Amino acid sequence: MQKKAAMHNFLTTDLYAITSEEHSLGRNNVEVARQLVEAGIKVLQYREKDKKARQMYQECLAIRDLTRQAGVTFIVNDHIDLALLVEADGIHIGQDDLPVQAVRRLIGNDLLLGLSTHKPQEAEAAAESGVVDYIGVGPIFSTATKKDVCAPVGFEYLRYVVEKISLPFVAIGGIKEHNIAELKQLGVSQFALITELVGAADIKQAVQRLRQKLKE
Repeated sequence: MQKKAAMHNFLTTDLYAITSEEHSLGRNNVEVARQLVEAGIKVLQYREKDKKARQMYQECLAIRDLTRQAGVTFIVNDHIDLALLVEADGIHIGQDDLPVQAVRRLIGNDLLLGLSTHKPQEAEAAAESGVVDYIGVGPIFSTATKKDVCAPVGFEYLRYVVEKISLPFVAIGGIKEHNIAELKQLGVSQFALITELVGAADIKQAVQRLRQKLKE
């Protein structure tokens, strides 16, 4: 997928799904990815912290095949080598990973580059870098899906990004069916979800319920 098309998916969709096999009710990442794609998800991030490299590579190859056939933007978290090897559409990194300018040199100009941010200075630096395509903003609420997560940033930082930062962004962290509409009212249009999607018994129904909440 060309970068322009991958970014179009990001800008025009609402739900940004992230894998987490330990929260997937016994299903593997490839099966969950298949169900997410069939449910109409247009942006999917592969995130695994503790698996062996070969296993992650095999999973990403399979998910890349699924997403390519469905025209879904496929982003790999942290692992630049994996993203390049499977020809993903983008890479998402955190504040403690390689500097964004270095990552851009590695991945070239054809892949999306996303960066997690937790405070105004980080968002401003991302915007000024000239190489970041979008930022993650959060965690908005408390979350248990990431072991080294920082404290929730709440609405103050979110409002700052909405009002001051020109980069596209996705809100993340503890977003659920009961609070997603509140975030939309604050100006959020892209929502990253993990357990609310991969941990649902019926993923398609979960997607439909979330989108219904956003319409109400």
